Amino acid sequence: MNYENFFKDKVESVKQEGRYRVFAHLERQVGKFPKALLHHDNGTTQEVTIWCSNDYLGMGQNPKVIEAVRETAAKMGAGAGGTRNISGTNILHKRVEESLADLHNKEAALVFSSGYVANEGALSTLAALMPGCIIFSDELNHASMIHGMRSSKQAKRIFRHNDVAHLETLLKEAPADVPKIVAFESVYSMEGDISPLEEIIALAKEYNAFTYLDEVHAVGLYGPRGAGVAAQRGIADQIDLIEGTFGKAYGLMGGYIASSKAVVDAVRCYASGFIFTTSLPPSTLAGILASVEHLKMSDIERQRAFQNAKYMKAQLEKAGLPYMKGESHIVPLLIGDARCCKAVTDQLLERFNIYVQPINYPTVPRGTERMRLTATAAHRKEDIDTLIDALLVLWQENHISQYAVA
Repeated sequence: MNYENFFKDKVESVKQEGRYRVFAHLERQVGKFPKALLHHDNGTTQEVTIWCSNDYLGMGQNPKVIEAVRETAAKMGAGAGGTRNISGTNILHKRVEESLADLHNKEAALVFSSGYVANEGALSTLAALMPGCIIFSDELNHASMIHGMRSSKQAKRIFRHNDVAHLETLLKEAPADVPKIVAFESVYSMEGDISPLEEIIALAKEYNAFTYLDEVHAVGLYGPRGAGVAAQRGIADQIDLIEGTFGKAYGLMGGYIASSKAVVDAVRCYASGFIFTTSLPPSTLAGILASVEHLKMSDIERQRAFQNAKYMKAQLEKAGLPYMKGESHIVPLLIGDARCCKAVTDQLLERFNIYVQPINYPTVPRGTERMRLTATAAHRKEDIDTLIDALLVLWQENHISQYAVA
């Protein structure tokens, strides 16, 4: 077998489908977000406006966060020194976990190296520890959750997205005496919608199922003190486990779970993704703590982000552009063709200095290709107006209406 040619052919097939991903070499500059410098291979740079960032509140450039990172790196060094179990647990881990338990009003919390690792580690462990467990999963759950379910080697039942009636049908079919986990998200990042939390929780209680809620796109941004959608709706106490991230609204990196002491301790003792991964460095933990504590007190960033999202949706509506009308701050703009989606995002960058990545298969189903737009707290109305004007030009030039179905 010619291995080189085999893998070249695999990559070429992705290119032919129009979904080959090209990384942009961006240089974020403190104080200028959502502007950034795009570095080209010929050595030149181009200032662009970022429209696909998960740094929803601009906390990655918050002065308190930056100073906490700087001071801690100077004091404690650059690296963690190992895994949490050997030599990588820092006093800041304890402080961050205490802060998270307080945020979610849970008994305990546990920090992971990423949100992906948190989901994979927690879901796989909890399900595997319970003999005969069945996991009930929303069909649009994140890849990290799906990875965790597969790793558990337990049975899985998939219910249609946000379809409570279908979930109930599946729960009814399951034996009453087996352990059950209902795994779902609050904010779905590619759809921009929010799950019917109250109905799902009620069903889980009726059928004695453990509730596992991924709030990665909500923590920091929704609810009192940024505790998420469940807290916003006053039902966080009815969720058995909340999973979150520091890589989005908190502006850094890492993930976590918050739950009872028994559940958190079980994950800590058994999850391979936790046990064998080098822990976050002290400087990152210090930045996380500064960000979480700041957003417990400050609503300014949240208000700006939601005002910008509302304004952008209104302008898209006025322009007649087919966005997916969810409740959240995330605004998916439908195109419906991979090549066209790539062409439009390329033209936005080349002609209008607007950076947004195309979202293609396998992230979303074929025929639903889209741009995932996020108006952060740092964007201005003028930025939004510029984006809408550019989209209108490209929509007409590329005849996108023939592909897109709202």
